[in-house]
Amino acid sequence: MSASTFSLIPQAKEGGILPVFIGVFLGTNILLLMERVIPHIDIENFNQNLKGIDHKAWLIVVAITLHNIPEGLSVGVSYASEHSQLGPLIAIAIGLQNAPEGLLVGLFLVQQKISKGSSFLIALFTGMIEVVAAIAGYFAISIVDFIVPYGLAFAAGAMIYIVYKELIPESHGHGYEVSATIAFVNGLLVMFFLNEWFM
Repeated sequence: MSASTFSLIPQAKEGGILPVFIGVFLGTNILLLMERVIPHIDIENFNQNLKGIDHKAWLIVVAITLHNIPEGLSVGVSYASEHSQLGPLIAIAIGLQNAPEGLLVGLFLVQQKISKGSSFLIALFTGMIEVVAAIAGYFAISIVDFIVPYGLAFAAGAMIYIVYKELIPESHGHGYEVSATIAFVNGLLVMFFLNEWFM
């Protein structure tokens, strides 16, 4: 959230208000469309009647991988912008969020009786898709410079959607509303200081 509002949107705004509006609008609505077209998988409430651990693990991997693609795109677009410090800042922000996410994916797979080695590799794959998406985003934006503000705003919109639709509701479950809120505010502050330091 911090990376989107303190870094991506202000940089996109240098290209004018219209790219910000169009980019954020497209970023949020394309994620919304993807979620409607691609079945959402709630790990906690996943249908326990499904037979075959491999099938379940595959669905989880697909869901997490699709979730990570817009984050990777935002890193690539940030590196392609004129501001050399924006890329590392966004990469750090997303990396800080991805570390516990990857750990949880690995732990979930181990609980599903998948070997630790395989769980590690699967969790690694779900994260590595961001590298592929980042490279794709970087070269796509580098080829057509004028769409950089749109790309930055698109990345911001996609990340805002993920935060509000997925991360905040998931973190507030099981009575953790207060601790999740404190962690969210602390995360904003950390990223604010990183933003000041990098930019």
